[in-house]
Amino acid sequence: MPRKPSFDRTDLIARARDLFWKQGWAGTSLKDLEAELKLKPGSFYAAFGSKDALFGLALDTYAEDGARRLEALTEAEGPLGALKRYPVLILEEGNAPARACMLAKTLIELHQRDHPLAARADAHLRGMEARFTELFRQAQAAEIIAAEHDPVALAQKYQSDLMGLRVSAERMGPKAMGIARQIGEGLDRL
Repeated sequence: MPRKPSFDRTDLIARARDLFWKQGWAGTSLKDLEAELKLKPGSFYAAFGSKDALFGLALDTYAEDGARRLEALTEAEGPLGALKRYPVLILEEGNAPARACMLAKTLIELHQRDHPLAARADAHLRGMEARFTELFRQAQAAEIIAAEHDPVALAQKYQSDLMGLRVSAERMGPKAMGIARQIGEGLDRL
């Protein structure tokens, strides 16, 4: 009878996510992962199969966490309130290993290599864009945003603003909070 693993898989994926988020795909070696996760090579391969498989799980976890935060914000503040508050929320993550978006970092790093993980990151980014589009549609249906605006175009610009915000936060640290607030305030003009 096989032994049951003595580790928390969810915790290991979260720790790997943070390491990948900070160091990137190429900057994280198997030795780095084994040390961070405190797994021997055989246990690592038995648990995750490969570095790429673990990186994919880490991307999924990162995207799911962002979607959950946006959903909770929407329930608490409504569609426009969530869109206004989300830029500030993502900068308030003081314990994040990096300020830049892990999905965007992955897409930039691996797209040039035509790596399948770049497509996975892009799919998650498209999923977030679809969520933003739906929130803009809901705000239009509630007549909070004028009907003349294209929700898809609004979502694309909003996502682009968030990515720029995260790069600015990487450079500027807490000073980028002013930019986050401006993104939210800009939505009042729609």
